[in-house]
Amino acid sequence: MTRGEDLTAAARDELDRACTLAWGQIARHTPWGDTFEGFTPDGREVCFERAYLWDGEPGSDIRVEVTVYEPQAYEAGVKLTGAIPRDPFDIRSV
Repeated sequence: MTRGEDLTAAARDELDRACTLAWGQIARHTPWGDTFEGFTPDGREVCFERAYLWDGEPGSDIRVEVTVYEPQAYEAGVKLTGAIPRDPFDIRSV
């Protein structure tokens, strides 16, 4: 696996996990993000950045951004974006 494929696989896995939260679980914490260290499928030491941002006005869908990069090479990292759609039946305000 190439370095780019490895970073992409790690980012895809993290994005899939990040998008498992329901809108109601993360909405009251949005905007929010964190960075942590981990490993890619090939064993590279990397940083994972995860951010939850409004995809428009507060209370709208939540955009999820995941960036995976080697500590010394942020610019060469991989960034993927997903979404957590607002549940139209969720009456909680943010």
